[in-house]
Amino acid sequence: MNNSIQHFCSEGVKNLEKVMTDYAGDMTKIAEMVEGVTKRVTALGCSMIAEEWESYDELLRKRKSLRPEWYIVRRDETTLLTSLGNVRYQKTLFKNKATGEYEYLLDRIMGIGKHARMTEDAEAKILEEAVKSSYRKGGENAAITADVVSKEAVMNKIHTLQFPKAEPQPEKKTLKYLYIDADEDHVALQYLKEKGDIKKPRTNTVMPKLVYVYEGISTENGRNELINKKHFGGVYEGGEAIETLWKEVSEYIEKSYDTEKLEKIYINGDGAAWIKSGQRFIEKGKFVLDRFHMHKYIIGATSHLKDSVEDARSEIYRAIHRKNKKQAEEAFGKILAVTEGEARRKAVEASRDYILGNWAGIMQWVRDKNKEVRCSAEGHVSHIYADRMSSRPLGWSRIGADKMSRLRIYERNGGDMLELVRFQKKYLPVAAGCEELICSSREMFVSERKNRNKLGDMADMPVYSIPYTQIKKIAALKNHIWGL
Repeated sequence: MNNSIQHFCSEGVKNLEKVMTDYAGDMTKIAEMVEGVTKRVTALGCSMIAEEWESYDELLRKRKSLRPEWYIVRRDETTLLTSLGNVRYQKTLFKNKATGEYEYLLDRIMGIGKHARMTEDAEAKILEEAVKSSYRKGGENAAITADVVSKEAVMNKIHTLQFPKAEPQPEKKTLKYLYIDADEDHVALQYLKEKGDIKKPRTNTVMPKLVYVYEGISTENGRNELINKKHFGGVYEGGEAIETLWKEVSEYIEKSYDTEKLEKIYINGDGAAWIKSGQRFIEKGKFVLDRFHMHKYIIGATSHLKDSVEDARSEIYRAIHRKNKKQAEEAFGKILAVTEGEARRKAVEASRDYILGNWAGIMQWVRDKNKEVRCSAEGHVSHIYADRMSSRPLGWSRIGADKMSRLRIYERNGGDMLELVRFQKKYLPVAAGCEELICSSREMFVSERKNRNKLGDMADMPVYSIPYTQIKKIAALKNHIWGL
């Protein structure tokens, strides 16, 4: 690092002075001045990082005690993309005497996989942009320099993502009611399993599910806001997958709330079978039909009646508020009696079957009269899924749709992209090698402090001790290599 700073002082400062001199000649060229400063400062940063990594590698080369059973094979030049830009540095390849394994020990210390081409911060920058816009823009956002990652590489990175379980509330809460809204999006597929396999009739959509839990509705800021939302979702297809989704939700509720004190959990939705099935897995869960869809189907059954439309609708709503299913069925019968045309009759019959088929879900909110039993799932699907996945003419693979929907949910839950990148290491195989921890870094620091106290100012003299910074590096190397 010292060499980089010294070089910057002798050469970099001159370049910066030239940038400022050019700017003084024409102060309207702000962009050129900013770009000039950025270029020189980022170059310094990348140089400092490279020198720091190489200093650790040099210690590994010189001190055999730090790498028992490993001997030097060769030294190679490599490049890692960081959020600051490409860092070019040298690292040493070692071979294990016992196992015959080849490895760059510096990579192990830094937690870098054998085929890694970028650091955690660059990956996090990619995800931060890709979750909002596109794979291409995600690759362009990897570094503040012009260094980019291809959209194919970004896609592959997202396709391999694993996600942690939703974090429960810090402390269990005691509530009387809890609310769950559920819905799904319709996302266009490019292919089912491989390109070109979608034939006529086209089955080219996948439907990522969205479920979110909340404690009620707040109006403090002049608008309705859901209290302590937590989102769940992804592409869950088939009975077992749907059961897995609801069990994830149930586990979160059990860890976050005193379920013995909960009286009821309202599950709001449009009546889809997978939403209703939540009642089987959520203790005290009761399905409630989303009133938006109820109104939609009632309007669809009556919109063609012209002058009598209001009377017909009023009769259906009257039956609902009187909790009289037979009266509602009779109201639809009267509508069918005056409806002409096969298409219109089928529309009325579909509306009738929908309302009567979800009668129990309608009666749930009619009986309870809980004003907070509403459903905003349509809007949430639009903001969380559709904005990125279906509102524009995009085509996805199944795994791409699943991973992106989960990534959007992770972000909406307040997840940190850097932590998500680090979470992936739990799924990487641990490199083989020496596991014995001979001396921890803490012990090294304590020992060095004792020496400094004894020797005073003389402790900093090269003849008596290694510089303190180097002691830290040696301790870190021992801790990492032997502690794996």
